[in-house]
Amino acid sequence: MIYLYLVSGIFLGWALGANHAANVFGTAVAAKMVRFKTAATLCSVFVILGAVLGGAGTTATLDKLGAVNALPGAFMVTLAAALAVYWMTKLKLPVSTSQAIIGSILGWNLFAGSATDIPSLARIVLSWGAAIVLTATLAAALYSLFRAVLKRTRVRLLVLDAYTRAGLIIVGAFGAYSLGANNIANVMGVFVPVVPFRNIEVAGMFTLTGVHQLFLLGGIAIAVGVFTYSHKVIQTVGNDLLKLSPLAGFIVVLATSLVLFLFSSRGLEGWLLAHGLPAIPLVPISSSQSVIGGIIGIAIVRRGRTVRYRMLGEIALGWLAAPVLAGVITFFGLFVLQNVFGQEVVRRAATVAPAAPAVVPAPLPPPRTTILPAGAPPGLTIDIPRAAPDVRPAERTVP
Repeated sequence: MIYLYLVSGIFLGWALGANHAANVFGTAVAAKMVRFKTAATLCSVFVILGAVLGGAGTTATLDKLGAVNALPGAFMVTLAAALAVYWMTKLKLPVSTSQAIIGSILGWNLFAGSATDIPSLARIVLSWGAAIVLTATLAAALYSLFRAVLKRTRVRLLVLDAYTRAGLIIVGAFGAYSLGANNIANVMGVFVPVVPFRNIEVAGMFTLTGVHQLFLLGGIAIAVGVFTYSHKVIQTVGNDLLKLSPLAGFIVVLATSLVLFLFSSRGLEGWLLAHGLPAIPLVPISSSQSVIGGIIGIAIVRRGRTVRYRMLGEIALGWLAAPVLAGVITFFGLFVLQNVFGQEVVRRAATVAPAAPAVVPAPLPPPRTTILPAGAPPGLTIDIPRAAPDVRPAERTVP
């Protein structure tokens, strides 16, 4: 029964893979520089590596926002987020899994009467906005730089095509690793406080902890989603919003990968703190929003030409609808689990009963002494109470 609850996390991982593979390989596939099967294989391998090796940093942030402390509750939180993401995927819209899981956690907080950590929520929301601006800025700067270099060097078209193809594969793999490291918290983060797996010693070389096993399971679910259902969203990101050249697609993926890495690297955070610099918060950000930010950055350099603003508005509407939908599903789903199926969706803190007052025993009566007078017949006993000692102070004698 315990492992059955993880099905919702696996479903959310599948939905994330189906929706977010487009963010790292969408432009390469849409530009026909990389075949879909090649992109899906690379994305699957590196997203699993990123989830297992680098997924711990962003998970701590979700724990601060709302620590779901019961497996049935974690099941409903991830199921609601997965349903919201799946619905957006059916509409061919790139949706933010980060926003969906945050909406679900807020729905759980509301149902459980648990206080939401407002500073953590504000840090997450501000990081989402910062990620879009940062990706747009990086994409605009890199696009302008590469275009200027290509104009001066006059690289042959076939050589440029080969370089671009190789670059798309490299940055796609890097983007898949960063996606796994940053977004595995959205898939399995709520199960970390109640992780059901035990540590496993692997050939005496290293220990695969319960959290690592949880992240591995989520990474595999993401990989399955990439292979089975990501092709539709790839077309939206790669073609429908803005017609991207292979070079522009390379720049968008590179900028997105760098931003995802910045917001998930514990090593970079430690280095910045060691040198007295402000650290970048380890927050699960939306790769979809970062990709859109990169596309907008290139569109600004192009002075807004060929951007489909109607499609951009539909994507933004999906970003707003996903967390609200996930929160509503979570709240009512928790109600049904608790009141219809009798599941403990919230583990209340145990109350300690006040200590009973100490009972003081009554003083024992003074011991009794048995004295037999001379010549008394056998069996005759007379109990005489022993006199209590005289504790009065001795009288003072005057000479």
